[in-house]
Amino acid sequence: MFNELQSRNTKRKRRSLRVRKQVRGSSDKPRLSVFKSLKHICAQLIDDEKGITLASASTYTLLLRQKNLGKKSKQAAREVGILLANAAKQKNIQCVVFDRGYHKYHGLLAELAEAARQSGLQF
Repeated sequence: MFNELQSRNTKRKRRSLRVRKQVRGSSDKPRLSVFKSLKHICAQLIDDEKGITLASASTYTLLLRQKNLGKKSKQAAREVGILLANAAKQKNIQCVVFDRGYHKYHGLLAELAEAARQSGLQF
């Protein structure tokens, strides 16, 4: 059991590093990083050169909790993508680099990315 857990975590780290090796964010084209927990989904725009977060959106926010969409549904992921795109527009950010981490690009990640694209962000 412990070995399985260890190997799963090392595989995740390898996948994450493989993606991050190719993905680098800057102030004009930040990295869109997505984090999924068991209950929530979060997305951030990160400037890797300065090491700061430019904008963020998640299902933790009061605005999304009041809509009663569920914490981790496709509709909630879509709303997070729309919120993040609107926050990026306010900071004059049009282009981003998508960082999926160790997750596959399907389900909630694909829904969040598609909503951000439809709201005006370019990947």
